[in-house]
Amino acid sequence: MSVYHFGAVGDGVADDTDALQHALNAGDGVLDLEKGTYRITRTLLIDTVNNGYGGISGRSGASRIIMEGQGPAIRILGNHNGTASPSSYQDSTWENERMPILEGFEILGRHPQAVGIELKKTTKTVISRVLVRECKIGIHLVERNRDFILSDSHLLNNSHHGLYFDRCNLHQIIVHGNHISWNGKSGIKSLDGDVHNLQITGNDIEYNNSPGEDEGDGPLGAEIWFDARKGVISEVTIASNTIQATIQPGGANVRIWGNGNTDQYSNRLVAITGNVLGSQTRGIDMRDGGRITVTGNTIYDSQDLSVYFERCHGFSIGSNTFVWRSDADAAQRDGLKFVDCSAGVLTGLQTEHLCYGSPDRGAGITLENCQDVTIGHCQVLDPLHCGIELRECRRCIVDGCTVIDRREKPTMVEAIRVVGGADNQTNRNYL
Repeated sequence: MSVYHFGAVGDGVADDTDALQHALNAGDGVLDLEKGTYRITRTLLIDTVNNGYGGISGRSGASRIIMEGQGPAIRILGNHNGTASPSSYQDSTWENERMPILEGFEILGRHPQAVGIELKKTTKTVISRVLVRECKIGIHLVERNRDFILSDSHLLNNSHHGLYFDRCNLHQIIVHGNHISWNGKSGIKSLDGDVHNLQITGNDIEYNNSPGEDEGDGPLGAEIWFDARKGVISEVTIASNTIQATIQPGGANVRIWGNGNTDQYSNRLVAITGNVLGSQTRGIDMRDGGRITVTGNTIYDSQDLSVYFERCHGFSIGSNTFVWRSDADAAQRDGLKFVDCSAGVLTGLQTEHLCYGSPDRGAGITLENCQDVTIGHCQVLDPLHCGIELRECRRCIVDGCTVIDRREKPTMVEAIRVVGGADNQTNRNYL
């Protein structure tokens, strides 16, 4: 039923909060936003527990909600305490709460504490063809949610995060075909919580940082930032996205940190494949992770390091390309570095102009205090100082690699450098 039936004006001037909430409470369950601009000053609540099925349908982008109050413009509230297993669902969830859908409208924030959409204890929520901009957070998932889909939407120019999993127990998530850009701290962030089965595919995720800002609260600026130091992030696929940015101190295209518990890694089972990543301080910053795959990506113009792994175990990095392409006057420090890592394979990597390190320490590919890591059949072309360095490593192998400086005025001082450690091997390399 049309919101105009419930007294909404839709001129962007009148306060339509009461009319829209009345329509949600007393209507047929679907808030039908006709073409117009609806100004609200308080949260619109879709209470599926008490009011049954609910959703909001706009007119193919011609409907706009302006949020002039603090908090979420739209909050969807459910009562699902189970898992994704059908046997854990209550009858009331199937009969009243499942699959709220938001589609076809814009949310514009006009309050510094405005949030676009908040989900709490929902199941099978679908957000599609929605634009959220100039809020603090675009889409905010809290407490507990299951089976969430975000598709074909735009999360733009929000001051903190585009999509935020905030200490949330969250399983089965698909984020597909979206434009998530120009958000001040991250494009997609997970903080603490218990997050599993997350697919991020086919998105454009760019410029999610605020260059020059330093708030003193840890690393800033990441397209994708999963902080599992007090939680879990597992079963994650990041595939076929463009993930690019502007250089920011402490910034990264993809940053995933675990909690250091090697008995059960809180950062685990991650696949990063088929993406284009670039123009940030670091491309991939991975810490305290287990069972990590990074393959088929193009990574370019990382000011510090294209790949940084620390305290990771059981990882495979293969068939990626790495290149520094900036102008000759730009700071040249790009490289791959692995610290305190074990049981890893680097194979089929193609690198050019990696510049990390100095003439006497560090290299295009650097292993420090690592064990049981193999570097095989990689190209390290035109490194600034050194091609590959093993420093205080054990049982690490460099086999079948090409490490050469082809430049008219070579600067490489050493192709493969081994410092300290024990039981390392270098075999069949072209130097």
